[in-house]
Amino acid sequence: MSREDQLDDESDRETEAGHPEPVDPDGAARSALLRARDAAKGRGVAPGTRRGRRAGSRPGIDGERTGEPYTPGRDPVTMASSLDRLFADRGWSRSLSVAGVIGRWRAVVGDQLADHCQPETFEEGALVVRADSTAWAMQVRLLLPQLSRRLDEEIGEGVVESITVLGPGGPTWKRGPRSVPGRGPRDTYG
Repeated sequence: MSREDQLDDESDRETEAGHPEPVDPDGAARSALLRARDAAKGRGVAPGTRRGRRAGSRPGIDGERTGEPYTPGRDPVTMASSLDRLFADRGWSRSLSVAGVIGRWRAVVGDQLADHCQPETFEEGALVVRADSTAWAMQVRLLLPQLSRRLDEEIGEGVVESITVLGPGGPTWKRGPRSVPGRGPRDTYG
């Protein structure tokens, strides 16, 4: 009786408690390898040959083949350059730079101006800034050339096409307990 037959017989035996007897790990691995080789021969595959694609047939980042050394897509790149490439491919560069400036508003415009005005929206090249008083709204309007120049330095030329400065939002009587149909409270501040 060969060693493989002994291993098969040992694996079929169970102990009295119903659990399989411990098997020699080297022998189990050897028998699994022999079974895999027999199955491969049955399929017509010779051991040691690769299946699937040939080496170098997988397309790289730019659609180029990556099997050859020193080609683009094969060499390691930094995370920053990978992210810059992703943002440019998806068209996110402009909106990310604007979001970065809005997030760093205090550093871009300075502490004093940031204390009294905040960016509200940026849509299609139009930046809307709201000031906390009419005096500061007028001051920001006077500083628009410097603010525009500073934003061009941070974001890039032509990203911010127009800047609209709004004063503080007043109360509205369109809804609520004091709303009336018609012209509304036009003569109450006389």
